[in-house]
Amino acid sequence: MQRAQVRVGALLVAGDAVCLIRRQRPDGVQHSLPGGLVEAGEDAFSALHRELSEELGLDATAAPAAPVLRWVQDQAGTRPGRDGVFRRRHLVFVLRLPTTARDGLAAVELDAADPTAVVWCDPARAARLHLYPALGGALARAATDPAPRTRPVLLPPMTDTTYRWR
Repeated sequence: MQRAQVRVGALLVAGDAVCLIRRQRPDGVQHSLPGGLVEAGEDAFSALHRELSEELGLDATAAPAAPVLRWVQDQAGTRPGRDGVFRRRHLVFVLRLPTTARDGLAAVELDAADPTAVVWCDPARAARLHLYPALGGALARAATDPAPRTRPVLLPPMTDTTYRWR
């Protein structure tokens, strides 16, 4: 059995908007949270800081508070272009930024191989988009909930039944 890769992601909240990366895929638009895979020998927190710097030019250590692990979501299913079962464990952090921080971030994902755009949108609208990982309504609630959680929430898993790749 293939071991699950660990992917870190950040729900960046600035004022009344959240940050997403918009990609045009063959089967439609997909939005994802900034983030990426944890590398060998790296802890999740360091990976998150590295990914935010590589993708958006964001120095997360300059944020008013540290990122908080909010959700864990497992993924197991097939994926176009891959044989066998695709497994991933998503660790999703919430990082609140001053509204002014948006001006200093990249307008496109800096290390993307495909065309992207960094977009900011209302959390309720973001929750209705095709998201990766599949946070759905949990995203809208977290963006407006100022109280940090003491433990992360385990979300329903992403499977071929619950998620469609684009």
